[in-house]
Amino acid sequence: MDHFFQFEQEFVESLHCIPMIVRLKLDTCGVKLKLMHWNQFTSEEKKVLVNMACETPEEVKLYRNFLQTLVTEKTGIPAKTLPIDDNPPWLNNEKIPEEIQKKAAEFNKEITLQQWDKLSPLQRFALIKLSRPSHENSNFYPALEEFDL
Repeated sequence: MDHFFQFEQEFVESLHCIPMIVRLKLDTCGVKLKLMHWNQFTSEEKKVLVNMACETPEEVKLYRNFLQTLVTEKTGIPAKTLPIDDNPPWLNNEKIPEEIQKKAAEFNKEITLQQWDKLSPLQRFALIKLSRPSHENSNFYPALEEFDL
């Protein structure tokens, strides 16, 4: 359960939504997984995707191949691929993305560089995803609280 945030607890038991840890891995391996794909996986397959390593180049390749095999088995076609960012913003502890500061300001919050530096890459990733206008971002403020920001 240490892979999940408190703001994800409402769906952790059933895993009916894609958790942030998997979303991070999707961005890392360049696969566009849709919720309809995710919901076709068994609970065991979902757990494998949560727990499977996806950091080194070899792990990223294995993760992508495993995921694409699952999607193809369930749907008959692989998931779309996305470009992989060589320098993703969640790995940059020296620059806070502007969209995060804008979203934080909506709650009269300001994130300092010192606070940003103390966050894990997964926490930074979550804030980036939750701050995007296209995302249903009701969890942005709970994430700020959970991360002591």
